[in-house]
Amino acid sequence: MKTTIMTNLNNLLVVIILLTTMSCGTKTKPVQQQSIKVNAPFEMPEIIYPDFSECAKFPITDFGAVQGDQQLISAAITAAIDAANQAGGGSVIIPEGEWLTGKVHLKSNVNLHLEKGAVLLFNDNPDDYLPAVHTTWEGMECYNYSPLVYAYECKNVAITGEGELKAKMDLWRTWFSRPRPHMNSLKRLYEMASAGVPVEERIMVNDTANLRPHFIQLNRCENVLLDGIKVTNSPFWTIHPYLCKNVVLRNLKVFAHGHNNDGVDPEMTQNMLVEDCEFDQGDDAIAVKSGRNQDAWRLNTPTRNLVIRNCTVKNGHQLLAVGSEMSGGVENVFMDSCTVADGANMFHLVFLKTNERRGGFINNIHVSNIKADKMSEGILGIETDVLYQWRNLVPTYERRLTTISNIYLENFEANDVKFISRILGNEELPVKNVNLKNISVKSVEGEEFIHENVLNFNFEK
Repeated sequence: MKTTIMTNLNNLLVVIILLTTMSCGTKTKPVQQQSIKVNAPFEMPEIIYPDFSECAKFPITDFGAVQGDQQLISAAITAAIDAANQAGGGSVIIPEGEWLTGKVHLKSNVNLHLEKGAVLLFNDNPDDYLPAVHTTWEGMECYNYSPLVYAYECKNVAITGEGELKAKMDLWRTWFSRPRPHMNSLKRLYEMASAGVPVEERIMVNDTANLRPHFIQLNRCENVLLDGIKVTNSPFWTIHPYLCKNVVLRNLKVFAHGHNNDGVDPEMTQNMLVEDCEFDQGDDAIAVKSGRNQDAWRLNTPTRNLVIRNCTVKNGHQLLAVGSEMSGGVENVFMDSCTVADGANMFHLVFLKTNERRGGFINNIHVSNIKADKMSEGILGIETDVLYQWRNLVPTYERRLTTISNIYLENFEANDVKFISRILGNEELPVKNVNLKNISVKSVEGEEFIHENVLNFNFEK
């Protein structure tokens, strides 16, 4: 009864705010669209993204938000999002100060705008992220805790401003260890996905699964902009565009040093630009994905047309990783003019990884003009037998090999490395057409090139 009353009051408040906005002559123009043409060594379509500059503003304080009261803040954010959506476009304003909340679900034609000095702090109580939503875990679809910020089947959505999205981590951190009950739940999910169990029946919210939610997941969205914000801490993958089209990420500062804390994970997403961002990660900085095994084969949507440029990485396992969840295929990736900070704890600059269960393909990867310090591994790594903890957890139900071809690296500068390239291809399906040009390193600890099952490798100093 209390929930019903609060819902009705919120709906009434949305109507009052909309009427007040229109009667006062405030801008109520619908969201506009901009486009950007990106140069790449492959045909790259213009990327469309939303422009909210002429839209009305909806401060959460106008909807009853009071600092220190999570219930009022969460209700106000929801009501403001509803109002902006119903107005045909609007910016939900998070003012200066700290605002504690649970999940935030965006809607079409809504910009979540954080003003300078604003901190939207997300609680770490799992109950705040229920009911379960249609999401993913490491490339497998399921119903799990809601991502902290979630958009599903939305068009024209944005998160902008000079403020910060921050996750409280006290509880999530206790889930990092992956104890046996958690691994058993992962095994159950893997088996359901392999058997084609409908996603609606893959309910992973229980006392033992402990599948941590993403921080920001944009699921099946179109025309997405993230610009200017800082993102701090994350239970799982930090920014996850999943099955999206037209995505622009720019001027972001991302810091997350927990387990599986990749910076950005584009997955089965097409036409995407990442530029002028700073990453400080506990895992890969940019990790390109395209789903795992049967789920990805069912969805049949490659990650395609991805450009990353002018980014800085302060820490992270790899500058650019592809896989190992890449069963839908990855093609047309261009990274240019990125820098790894001195002292960064990096493994590889470019690492492509798959295994006998993935299938799919990796094709047409271009990386150029990279400056870095030392690598604990090397410049380029390609491995076709990467299974991690899954090797002994579950069997290979269906064997499909991955085609890897047309890899281009040019103009790299690095200090100490273990090797320049290590390519461990599959004997039945060798890696093809790998081209390295103008690769400058100060010292190589061991062999420069460690290669198995590679056809047409070219190295030009």
